[in-house]
Amino acid sequence: MSNAESAGPFRRRRFVIAAIAVGAIVLLGAVAIIASLLAGGNDEEAEPTPTTSVSSSTDASDPDPSVCGLDGYEEGSSLDAPPTNEWELVGTVAAPLSDDAGPGVVENNGFRNCYAHTAEGALFAAVNYTAVGTDATLAPQLPGLVATGPGRDALATQIAAAGGAPSTNAQRAQVTGYKIASYSGDSATIDLALDYSTTGLVSLPLRLEWEGGDWKMILTDSGKPPLAPSQLENLGGYTPWGGA
Repeated sequence: MSNAESAGPFRRRRFVIAAIAVGAIVLLGAVAIIASLLAGGNDEEAEPTPTTSVSSSTDASDPDPSVCGLDGYEEGSSLDAPPTNEWELVGTVAAPLSDDAGPGVVENNGFRNCYAHTAEGALFAAVNYTAVGTDATLAPQLPGLVATGPGRDALATQIAAAGGAPSTNAQRAQVTGYKIASYSGDSATIDLALDYSTTGLVSLPLRLEWEGGDWKMILTDSGKPPLAPSQLENLGGYTPWGGA
């Protein structure tokens, strides 16, 4: 058997995992993103969770306050226990919300943005971004949650090319845990554990940066998350947390 033939099952399994997880983020842009994954994109591995605690600086003066006036600022994560918050169904995903972490702005159509300048705010932003991406009616606004640059432009192009037609086979997934893989006042990597209806647990690491008074998603120039999703056997290493 050739090397190419022996690698086939692994590549197919990896593609299925990646395609399903990314599909939860960009419902209307799934076709273009999946095609890119099949061609070999998103090979970067998720960053490991820090093994030492990071000191927080919640008393520091915020150099770039929340655009909607949410209080709170920390230069290191102080999130050492699962947040206590409410949950609201957005698309097919239960999304967190609280007065402290956000979203501070929820429009009449359900689109949400503006999160606290904290690790908890970054976590809430990551889950809400994922949830918004499963709602076909909100997808045209999704680029507004992405950091300025080619990635945001590529995402907007993909959504426009999809013509507003939602996927007919979108799978349901719910957040069951998280890791704060890295955090500073300027950037964060949030690793979400998602439980999919047919494939089980999947790790979905997302990168964010603080821009213009809010947490924004970082995408590659082709409009994809920069870190590859992967299958999980269990929630070992993750903080259990999620909504019904």
